[in-house]
Amino acid sequence: MSLANRIAVARGDVPASLALRNAQLVNVLTGEIYPTDIIIEGDRIVATGYGYQAREEIDLKGRYVCPGFIDAHVHIESSLCTPPEFSRVVLAHGVTTVVTDPHEIANVLGLEGIRFMLERAKHGPINMFVMASSCVPATHMETSGARLEAEDLQPLLASEWVLGLAEMMNYPGVINGDEGVLDKLYLYRNKVLDGHAPSVSGKALQAYVTAGIGSDHESTTVEEALEKLRLGLTLFIREGTTTRNLRPLLPVVTPENHHRICFCTDDRQPDSLLNEGSIDYMVRVAIQAGIDPIMAIRMGTINTANYFRLYRHGAIAPGRYADLVVFSDLYDLRAEMVFRAGTLAARDGVVVHERTPLRKIDIRSSVNVRPDRLDFSIPAQGDKVRVIESVGDQVVTGSRIMPARIVDGEAVADPDRDLLKIAVVERHRATGNMGKGFITGFGLKRGAIAGTVAHDHHNLIVIGADDRSMRRAVLEVIHMGGGLAAVDENEVLARLPLPVAGLMSEEPIETVKRDYDALIAAAHQLGSTMPDPFMTMSFMALEVIPKLKLTDIGLVDVETFEVVSLFV
Repeated sequence: MSLANRIAVARGDVPASLALRNAQLVNVLTGEIYPTDIIIEGDRIVATGYGYQAREEIDLKGRYVCPGFIDAHVHIESSLCTPPEFSRVVLAHGVTTVVTDPHEIANVLGLEGIRFMLERAKHGPINMFVMASSCVPATHMETSGARLEAEDLQPLLASEWVLGLAEMMNYPGVINGDEGVLDKLYLYRNKVLDGHAPSVSGKALQAYVTAGIGSDHESTTVEEALEKLRLGLTLFIREGTTTRNLRPLLPVVTPENHHRICFCTDDRQPDSLLNEGSIDYMVRVAIQAGIDPIMAIRMGTINTANYFRLYRHGAIAPGRYADLVVFSDLYDLRAEMVFRAGTLAARDGVVVHERTPLRKIDIRSSVNVRPDRLDFSIPAQGDKVRVIESVGDQVVTGSRIMPARIVDGEAVADPDRDLLKIAVVERHRATGNMGKGFITGFGLKRGAIAGTVAHDHHNLIVIGADDRSMRRAVLEVIHMGGGLAAVDENEVLARLPLPVAGLMSEEPIETVKRDYDALIAAAHQLGSTMPDPFMTMSFMALEVIPKLKLTDIGLVDVETFEVVSLFV
């Protein structure tokens, strides 16, 4: 619809395409809730008020209407589905816009991966904006499938769907003035610069913020969040599947500072998306915890739109896109109707339009491992080892020193002490690189779990109680061309193929959830007590999250930012 036509409708000269009658409008601009009609022409809101004619009318009978929710930071790949299926499930929960960093697939396929995600998002049911992946690879202490320097990211500047530079995970590089890192920040200096600074404080944080970075989503304590807010960072409160930071951080939210706070999901698996939701879940939890409903809705809508300079999104007002959520209970907000670009897109948790066939897009093979070089043995070089200590509901880990179990001159797993073996196998170039170590907290009594989802390099990661099970699990993942597997010695208990870059499936998300649930059940059968051991495992190789992690290069002490020996 032309601008002239929308203005004519707003004047009342011609009928609108749609009128939502008898709404209770949640106005995030003024903090009010009041009765009105919402007048829509094409994809835009053109008026709020009475006395307008429309070709179609929907009587909302006093139900509330708020702007469509906006996810400030999400890795769609973590849903294990490509954008169409991810979009279908979040849209049903009222999310009409997401800002995604496709650095998972970028670390596997480079720009080819980013272009795949953009192509899959075309003509999709939600707005998908992209932040250009800043850290491919995350650091020099891993082997990824691609490398993106500043000159590689320059072509993305021209895309209207690219809003800025994604989370700058290489915070030591920023703080210490690494030339390549600063080149990227300078290139995107007129765009939005997202941050990633876990546990960074004091002068180091001052240096990080001085670089022009505007946000952070890694805070886990009120003290950390408040320090970042005081220095001018926009705080993204995160509630992923494993990273449950929402409730711990809600005490930082006040009427005075909440406009500097946004909600994001970062990484959510199919079960969390289907059963809990997305940003709508965060809004509900916040309200139930005592946060004012309008403040909670603002953190899921207008705050995010303003931070990313999406000034036509995030509010219900003339000229804004007609992305709307209709609901009945202000204190238990659940989407009953969702409008995207002025069209009813979902009702009662179901997307209106059926799943359409996907156009075939060829991408290269991404699992390249030589099975004959799989050797999980660890010759003993001492009687004590550094051990990764996994922490429930977090991606941060502890670092422990534990007595090794030595058998026939080799350090082996000791399930009775929850001392399991972990390995990261390089899978992009068949180099044969393999990092080996030990981990505690997973609780496996036997068998092994493995997968090609291992942030951010996404090499093949495996955790097991014995070498035989570990080898069988890795071979199953290789055979699938990427995916997740749980095995007990030579028996495959559950599997989920992820043929798209070893990260995603193009199957319906319900099918992916079914197979993923079977994997979790199998891991529990093997003894794990973690709610989602596969999601937790996927972060055990991320060497930009403290304290101790494992890559294909070896054990990384994240706090000193160096590779350290396994034996002490």
